[in-house]
Amino acid sequence: MKKMINRSITVLLVFMMVIACTTKNKEDHSGHDMGKETTFYTCSMDPQIKEDKPGKCPICHMPLTPIKNNDTKANEISLSKQQMQLGNITTQTIAATQNSLEQSYTGVLTMNQEKINTISARAMGRIEKLYFKTIGVYVRKNDALYSLYSEDIAIAKQDYFTAYKQLSMPGDFGKNAQNMLNAAKQKLLFFGLSNAQIENIRNSKVISPYTTFYSTTSGYISEIIATEGTYMMEGSPIIKLADLSNLWLEAQVNVNYSKNVSLGQNAKVSFTDFPDKTMNAKVSFINPEINPDTRLLLIRLQVPNKNLELKPGMQAMVKLNQSIKKGIFIPVDAVIREENASYIWIEKSPGIFENLMVETGIESNGLIEIKSELDSSKKVVITGAYAINSEYIFRKGTDPMEGMKM
Repeated sequence: MKKMINRSITVLLVFMMVIACTTKNKEDHSGHDMGKETTFYTCSMDPQIKEDKPGKCPICHMPLTPIKNNDTKANEISLSKQQMQLGNITTQTIAATQNSLEQSYTGVLTMNQEKINTISARAMGRIEKLYFKTIGVYVRKNDALYSLYSEDIAIAKQDYFTAYKQLSMPGDFGKNAQNMLNAAKQKLLFFGLSNAQIENIRNSKVISPYTTFYSTTSGYISEIIATEGTYMMEGSPIIKLADLSNLWLEAQVNVNYSKNVSLGQNAKVSFTDFPDKTMNAKVSFINPEINPDTRLLLIRLQVPNKNLELKPGMQAMVKLNQSIKKGIFIPVDAVIREENASYIWIEKSPGIFENLMVETGIESNGLIEIKSELDSSKKVVITGAYAINSEYIFRKGTDPMEGMKM
């Protein structure tokens, strides 16, 4: 009897163990199946929240939205036809096209430094009087500019006067006087005196140490260096006159586009203050140095200003014309730009969109060049790229380029 009871207990224990193992296996499979559910729940305001059951967002307490999982890769997203229509998502075949490039830059008119004349002291002396003391005033040719007290010029004047008086003396005195007169005149011309001023010395009763100097050109005063009473060395600058009949137009070009700019390149120039005024110009200078802080390159054009309507400091728009270029061009809005990367969306197959990092080139007429090689068998999204990007972030809670920064 005892043997039968023991045998029954043994059978019962074995049966219970089998049931326990079977239950455990079912639980394990159940846990495995939970990971393959086709729906998860997220928050439209906080897409980083992902839950496996309905509820409220732990951050903003809004009801969670159900999202269906699919078999797309990490950088892909699947959209229905209705979603594509609502997002205005359109595509075009990837193909190289020819595009006439016209780049626009904002510039500022400045004085042409090559048209600025510096009036300098021709001899040592003291500035006795300045006849112009205001920047911007127009000076005509032959207008008196300044009066200089100079002992060197006074000595040369005296030599000329003495030689002239000795011309009438007989013999060698008269001959030597002529040589002295010529030498003294050359010295006075070197000091900047005009022929008329030199001739007036002959009729002077007293030789003055003061000499008035006249402008040899016309222009607007751009700078006054000297002041009355200042002692000037020979060659010291006194005043600067600018010829505004020709101005410089300086513009800043992004370093990425600088290689497309060349000397002599044609450009169309328009002006903010004169909307109806346009003119043709050419690039006359390209700075060999790039500004390390702004990453911009200075270019310069010469702009004629015969009627003096244009003023230094005015803003202008520069449109640089380039030859027709062949390449892949898509709308600017089709490119998602971030701090360290740019990317586009490619339609890998109907309804399946793939994120692709690209290198961009020049922009022109609302189009941007794609320099990266693309698969011509696929299509690129040209409208609705930002809608796809937002949907991707909403579903997966991360930026599509996360971990792929350049």
